[in-house]
Amino acid sequence: MYLNFGKVRPYLTTRSLNPENQETPIHFISFLQPVAEPLFYRRNHFPYPILTPESFKLTISGSVDHTLQFHYSEFLKLPSKSNRVLIECSGNKRASFKEKVFGEQWEDGAMGEGIWKGVPLKTLLEYAGIKKGVSDVVFRGRDAGIKNIKYIHFERSLPIAKALNPEVMIAYEYNGKPIPHKHGFPFRLIVPGWYGMASVKWLNEIILIKDKFTGPFQSDDYVYYYKNGTSEPVTTNRVNSTIQQPLDKQLVKKGTYEIRGIAWTGSGVISKVEISFDNGANWEPARLDTHPVENRTVSWSYVKEFKHGNVYHISVRASDSEGNTQPSEAVWNEKGYGYNAVMQINVKAE
Repeated sequence: MYLNFGKVRPYLTTRSLNPENQETPIHFISFLQPVAEPLFYRRNHFPYPILTPESFKLTISGSVDHTLQFHYSEFLKLPSKSNRVLIECSGNKRASFKEKVFGEQWEDGAMGEGIWKGVPLKTLLEYAGIKKGVSDVVFRGRDAGIKNIKYIHFERSLPIAKALNPEVMIAYEYNGKPIPHKHGFPFRLIVPGWYGMASVKWLNEIILIKDKFTGPFQSDDYVYYYKNGTSEPVTTNRVNSTIQQPLDKQLVKKGTYEIRGIAWTGSGVISKVEISFDNGANWEPARLDTHPVENRTVSWSYVKEFKHGNVYHISVRASDSEGNTQPSEAVWNEKGYGYNAVMQINVKAE
C-alpha cells in the first residue's frame, strides 16, 4: 500500500505561539492561484482580539468635517473594488542576515497573496471631508497588549498622500469570503506595495491628525536603524525573489530539471529575473511565466540539465521597472527588516 501524494498537504511553520506567528510553506505554494487562507502567514504582536459588538463598527474622526461611523452591515453596501495584492512581512527572510538580529526568525514564507475586496479608503475620507492641514491618517486595530510598560493598541499611520492612493482599501473579504478572524475580520486596511505592518488588522478607528504620528509601532518598531547611525521608516517592499524548487541542499535526479520560483517588488513591476550557476560571475535570463502586475508576485522558471554527481550552486536575482536590482548582500539594520539579497542555494544531482 502506498501513500496517495495527492492528499498530502503542507502546513504552516510555527515561529511563536503567544502571540501566534506562523510562516507560509512558501516552497510548496503555487502563486498561480491565490494563497488559501489556512496557509496564509500569521503575524501578531498581541493575542487575537475577542469579537464584540463594537468590533463591527468602524469610526472615522479627527480633523474631518463629519465624524462617521459605519456598521459592518452598512459597510458592505458601499461602492467596493477587488484587487489581488501581495502582503509581505517586513521581517521576511530575517533569518538570512549573516550578522544575526533579534526578532522572529522568519525564513522565506512571511508573505501571502490573494484577492481582497473592500471600499477604497479615499472614498471614505471624502465622505468624511478632510480638513486643511491634515498630515497623517492613523489606523487603530482592536488587538492590544503591553508594550514599553503601557497597555496599547496596535496603531500605524499613513501620510495623507498615501492614504488617498485609490489602491488603498478597507477590506472585508479575502478570496471571496469574509476575512478570517485570524487575518483581521471584520475590517482590515490593505496598503498595496508596502510591507505588511501597514495593513492594520481588526481595524476599528481611523483618525485624521495634523501632526506626525509617533506611536511605538511607527517611531520605534518598523524603522530601519543602520550601522552608521542613520534611520528611515519601513515603507515600500524591496525588490526580491525566492527559489521555490529545488530546496537548498536537496538531492535532485539527474537530467532535465525545471528550477522554479517567484519574484516581487513594491516599486513598479518586475522587469526581469536572472539566474547564475557560478556565484554571480555570469547571469542568464529566467523565463517569466506570469505577466508582471503591480503589487503581485511573478512566477519564473529556468530549465537546467543536471549531471550525475555534480554539485550546483544556484543564485537568483530580480530587477524591477524602477531600476532596482537585488544586491549581493542585504543592507544590515538593527531590527532585521527588508532583507532582499540575491538568493543562493546548493543542490547535488544523483
